[in-house]
Amino acid sequence: MVSLLLVSHSELLAAGARELAAEMGHGKVAIAAVGGTSEGKLGTSVERIGAALLALAPDDGVLVLVDLGSAVFSAELALEQSGVRYRISNASLVEGAVFAAAAAAAGATLDQVAAAAEKSRTLVKVHDA
Repeated sequence: MVSLLLVSHSELLAAGARELAAEMGHGKVAIAAVGGTSEGKLGTSVERIGAALLALAPDDGVLVLVDLGSAVFSAELALEQSGVRYRISNASLVEGAVFAAAAAAAGATLDQVAAAAEKSRTLVKVHDA
């Protein structure tokens, strides 16, 4: 099954996104959330991302969702060293994680899970705005 790796500059934001996504995945999807630096500050840590990835042990690949651009750089460094098959999504962290978890729980492939996350980019939240 495809796993999800949520990377944020904030540990609390990553944990909250994981909580929502886990609910949509009905406990079937391995989801790791990592945020902040090793010192507990806002930022990202290649080492912490790598450790979260190892804890996932993804069989069918991992979809990575990030909050901001520099999280992409940190995630890429950790992932390239791992040898794990992955995709980094351009979807928003929260909505993308929810859509991706639902797809992964249904047994979708990595490409299908990535496509589901991308669909969240067209989600209309306020109809009269």
